[in-house]
Amino acid sequence: MSLDQIKEQFNDLLKKKQALSYAQSMIYWDAVTGAPKKGMEARAKHLGVLSGETHKLLTSKEMVECIKILEENKDKLDNITVLSLKLIKKDYNQVCNIPKKEYEEYSELTSIANDKWEEAMGKSDFALFQPYLEKVIEYKKRFVEYRGYEVNPYNVLLDDHEPGMTVEILDEFFKLLREKIVPLVKNIENSPKKIRSDFTIRKFDLSKQKEFSEYLLDILSYDFDAGMFKESVHPFTLGLNPYDVRITSHFHERLFLSAIYSTIHECGHALYEQDIDKDLVGTIAATGVSMGIHESQSRAYENIIGRNINFLKFIYPKLKEMFPEQLEDVSLQEFYEAVNESKPSLIRTEADELTYSLHIMVRYEIEKMLFNDEIQVKDLPQVWNQKMQEYLGIVPQNDAEGVLQDVHWSDGLIGYFPSYALGNAYASQFIDSMKKDIDLDEILLKGKLEEIKNWLTDKIHKYGSTKMPNEILKNVTGEELNPKYFIDYLEDKYSKLYNLK
Repeated sequence: MSLDQIKEQFNDLLKKKQALSYAQSMIYWDAVTGAPKKGMEARAKHLGVLSGETHKLLTSKEMVECIKILEENKDKLDNITVLSLKLIKKDYNQVCNIPKKEYEEYSELTSIANDKWEEAMGKSDFALFQPYLEKVIEYKKRFVEYRGYEVNPYNVLLDDHEPGMTVEILDEFFKLLREKIVPLVKNIENSPKKIRSDFTIRKFDLSKQKEFSEYLLDILSYDFDAGMFKESVHPFTLGLNPYDVRITSHFHERLFLSAIYSTIHECGHALYEQDIDKDLVGTIAATGVSMGIHESQSRAYENIIGRNINFLKFIYPKLKEMFPEQLEDVSLQEFYEAVNESKPSLIRTEADELTYSLHIMVRYEIEKMLFNDEIQVKDLPQVWNQKMQEYLGIVPQNDAEGVLQDVHWSDGLIGYFPSYALGNAYASQFIDSMKKDIDLDEILLKGKLEEIKNWLTDKIHKYGSTKMPNEILKNVTGEELNPKYFIDYLEDKYSKLYNLK
């Protein structure tokens, strides 16, 4: 076969892989946005079959031959083919040594585990979920052994979500956050400044909450013609391609701020996926490069933009118009302080901007211990509570507000959580650079958020996966990861908010 024929065969294989991924994603979307409970086992089996087909395709003789020949002729390939080769090799290396039967079993297991997690969460009973999580961890450990590792087995899983990330880098990163953020949290607890937040638990009509969320998505420039907005237990974003990027949020009568900031957060993810260069559509590079970079976009929108006093000046009149009774006695300043209030809390997704990374540190240290055989799954509730006490000074009263609160482990997403804290740090670094090019405060006051989106698109979004995380960070900011920007931002903001010296 000629090189052109090999390229054509390679592209055909990539299209098949994308089609399988699309089908799996659609089954997942359906499952978490209202599919019948009784159909869970059938969905799990279908996902198992599709996962097996993906494994079969990635490890097929044709794929192996294509990779070999294209590697030998890399200097004769166009840039997109070279990039696609690099990305598919990573996918191949993740599964090539894993037996197909085990890969199918694992996929089926995670689908069932997801349902069992939801049941255990509803009943606040970790014991219902424990045997399924034990199997998930067992499979993940075995897969790491199949793949091979150097220094630390957990590094393999970290690299899956944040290319180039290691325990060594993260240990230093979290050490710095621990040294700076934990004392700041304690200083705030001792501050005489008290923030009013009683109005945040008043009853807010659910249908109006959804209407306001749609208003927010509109001013943030989310393209509804290339997306969909629904409700789920755990808000998430599903980017199928730049023309089909779906998001969910959740709505609670007495937690209306949760809906606002969950929606803004997911919109940050969605804008990244929608604004990828259209020339990449149809390639495997048409998606965000890493979870850390992805989280930087959602965190920048949710916190640095969404909790900014100037942004609130723009949206608060609309909010008061929609909820006149609930907000009648609430000033803009009181609202600003309430959405930025900091106090240790049990639930990660409801944690404030300052304490959020401490929640991630809890999960990071637990995952690292699990994969270095320092603890077992049965120990998780106890270890979880100990670390919450150590870093946040509070202890969960039950499993639902403790070890069961996140869905990620049921999906096998191990090594994923650190990306959330990295995203916060990346976001501060990106926004610092953005402020050198545009007047962020003036843009927020006028509600011209498309200018922010355009800056992010030009610097980050349009590249999809064609540039690695560290390459993007250095191109945009001139530096590698530097947590100083994040720490300085938090110290400045919260010192002013709580009148700290």
